[in-house]
Amino acid sequence: MRMPALLIAAAFGAVTVTLWAMANQPVPEPKWPQRIQGFAFSPYHADQDAVAGEFPGVEQIESDLLLLKDRTRSIRTYTTDGTLGEVPKLAQKHQIKVALGAWIDARFAHNATEIERAIRLARQHDNVIRLIVGNEVILRGDIPLSALTAYLDRVRTAVKQPVSTAEPWHVWLRHPELAEHVDYLAVHMLPYWEGVSAEDSIAYIDEKVAQLEKAFPGKTIVLAEVGWPSNGRTRESAVASEANEAMFLRRFLANAREQGYVYYLMEAFDQPWKAQSEGSVGAYWGVWDVNREAKFAFKAPIVRIPEWRTLAAVAVALALLMLTVFLLDGRRLANSGRSFLAVVAYATATAVVWVLYEYSQQYMTVTTVLVGILLLIGTIGVLAVLLAEAHEWAEAQWATARRQLAGPATHDAGESHEGIMVSVHVPCYNEPPAMVIETLDALARLDWPDFEVLVIDNNTRDEAVWKPVQAHCAALGARFRFFHVSPLAGFKAGALNFALRHTDPAARIIAVIDSDYVVKPEWLRDMLPAFADPALAIAQAPQDYRDASETAFKASCYAEYAGFFHIGMVTRNERNAIIQHGTMTLIRRTALESAGGWSEWCITEDAELGLRLFEQGWRASYSPRSYGRGLMPDTFDDFRKQRFRWAYGAMQILRRHAGVLFSWKNPSLTTGQRYHFLAGWLPWVADGCNLLFNFAAIAWSIGMILAPRVIDPPLLIFSVLPLSLFAFKAAKLIDLYRSCVGAGPRQIAAAALAGLGLSHTVGVAILSGMVTRDKPFFRTPKQARRHALLTALSSAREEWLMTIALLLAAWGVSSIELMGSPDLSIWILVLLVQTVPYLAAIIMSLVSALPLPARLIGTPQPTRHQVPIAGGDYGEAAGRPD
Repeated sequence: MRMPALLIAAAFGAVTVTLWAMANQPVPEPKWPQRIQGFAFSPYHADQDAVAGEFPGVEQIESDLLLLKDRTRSIRTYTTDGTLGEVPKLAQKHQIKVALGAWIDARFAHNATEIERAIRLARQHDNVIRLIVGNEVILRGDIPLSALTAYLDRVRTAVKQPVSTAEPWHVWLRHPELAEHVDYLAVHMLPYWEGVSAEDSIAYIDEKVAQLEKAFPGKTIVLAEVGWPSNGRTRESAVASEANEAMFLRRFLANAREQGYVYYLMEAFDQPWKAQSEGSVGAYWGVWDVNREAKFAFKAPIVRIPEWRTLAAVAVALALLMLTVFLLDGRRLANSGRSFLAVVAYATATAVVWVLYEYSQQYMTVTTVLVGILLLIGTIGVLAVLLAEAHEWAEAQWATARRQLAGPATHDAGESHEGIMVSVHVPCYNEPPAMVIETLDALARLDWPDFEVLVIDNNTRDEAVWKPVQAHCAALGARFRFFHVSPLAGFKAGALNFALRHTDPAARIIAVIDSDYVVKPEWLRDMLPAFADPALAIAQAPQDYRDASETAFKASCYAEYAGFFHIGMVTRNERNAIIQHGTMTLIRRTALESAGGWSEWCITEDAELGLRLFEQGWRASYSPRSYGRGLMPDTFDDFRKQRFRWAYGAMQILRRHAGVLFSWKNPSLTTGQRYHFLAGWLPWVADGCNLLFNFAAIAWSIGMILAPRVIDPPLLIFSVLPLSLFAFKAAKLIDLYRSCVGAGPRQIAAAALAGLGLSHTVGVAILSGMVTRDKPFFRTPKQARRHALLTALSSAREEWLMTIALLLAAWGVSSIELMGSPDLSIWILVLLVQTVPYLAAIIMSLVSALPLPARLIGTPQPTRHQVPIAGGDYGEAAGRPD
């Protein structure tokens, strides 16, 4: 096993490194000039905020000018306020020319002060070569055009330098009258905001300059801002990245030299404070970052991720770690299964490394740190679920042998155990007497010489319900004993403990079935030989159902149930980690009594007992062959309540047994048992987290709708994670249901619909189980009347509300004017995908109320693909209901 596994790991590792290398090939670009014409200059540092009036110190400005003096001939400023009024004097010391800016907004008194200061500075300093009065004032709509032109006229008459105002190219074309009040056109050319790709942006700029030259002949055009961001949201074809910033600027500088453009690169230094007004991208337009470190190479070929070798090594190491864990017990896994796990491990590791790297490139604030922590937790959670799903997929699909999958015993083996007495316990509460009588008649036909049946009816008040069962037990003979006990605490566990106390002393095996199950005569004869192993405490057969042909609703439920018993239980059985079920189960009496009986504090007493027995060192055996069939819930409401009980009980068990389950040094459980119990409940925990995610998604979307300029769409990586997991689980369900459950397209769709329809219920149960300790036991009614349509739909009212909320959120977000943002589009997709489980619940509630025939769905026919059992025998990887 080791050599093939090593070859697979090495091969996929090489592929991973190759893909990283191909994605980061060096790309030659024109070299950066020794000195450029100009930079937009905002010398704020990381702890300063222009909006709050926090200005850089004179020493900081001096240091920034010293950095630029040999790299640029000129700088452009935006305001004369505070210490920035010192820039012309400080720049003059370093022979740097200044395009002096005066900030104009809706504060008219402030505007007057800015203008007077700008006039004074222009008169005092010869290195002020031009003035820019206002920055995108018309674009923002701060003041009327007439007010701006009045300011321009005032400054033009007061200074000798040329005067303009800075606006994007399209504003100049929309307001040609503005050109009459300026000496030149100060134009912003920022193709990123137009959604133009970095590759096409140089031609785009040339085209727009030509339009302006044609519209304003004789006017000098100064590109007052031209640049590309190194980080931020993608807009249509415009991708913000350091590589694209480097490529754009180096190509632009070469083209500007050929075209003779006058320009100011946007900008010298990153300005994190701009994120509050321009979105996250506003912080990342600098050639140097906020710490004054160059963000890219000026002359060497451009590499998309310069650190790719380190990241690739980390991804490979992480993948090897995951693959090692996957294959620790993978001797019976075919090479195709190992290859599948290798693909998952390397792809997952690469995605995780990429997600964390991309997020780390942001400037860290309290908000980004908190969001990053949530992202890390979410990434770990999604990763854990995905890896657990992948492992089960591989073991179910590509196992070459089953170590302990029980098959039917031979006739001789059954005879050799005929001396074992079995006590069959049938707990009842308010069950239809005819149904219970059918169950007892089937037990009477058991092909086993020595058994008794104890029927425990607890707390049923109506004598008309339990008296006929009592009479029938008497008619069946002495081996059938009936007990009506009221009051009796402890729900089903209490009834089973009562039965244990009244069990015949000679009984060595306890069998438990639900009161609706009709068992096959060979059940005991086939299953009891497993107890020849003195370490075996449990022999479990699957839950199965006989009413799948009644309605489309029940056919859908049947398809959903089948997956666990023909996939999950089979793989769990390999590591002695099955979930014990409270029906079709056989238990060694000494094991049950030594464990203290059934736990009355837990509403899933069967699963809890199984875990407790494993902790005591006992073994269990599972046969996927059906030996008995019961009845499914008749309404979607009862179907949901049953799953709520299972999920809530799982949380009770998880909390009570946390010390064993989460302590890897505790010898009570094997590593495989611990893994299967935690991994098996992980998807349910994920449903609880998904419910919280949905509330957060709705809240975030409301924030985006109310304040679109302040609250951006969630980062793409937030959206990709849940979408990827959803797609992976869907692919797994389709493949395994087809190959292991024998389901066709209709049954697969029905199983998916039924399972998704329970997601909200499971999520509520998990969250409830985290904060409460007890819930009353809910008995699943049998042979109940189908709900009326309105009643059925109203039972899904929580799902209706969540569906409406998510759809409204998606509709509201779609109305935000955020041109071509993939982040926005993917977020809308996430909101729509998140409605799927809620819509599934609504559809299932509708189907349960309608008399739709089961033939619309059909019934899965689990396949009997034979795989060798370790030791040379053969067993069934899945059983087919007879």
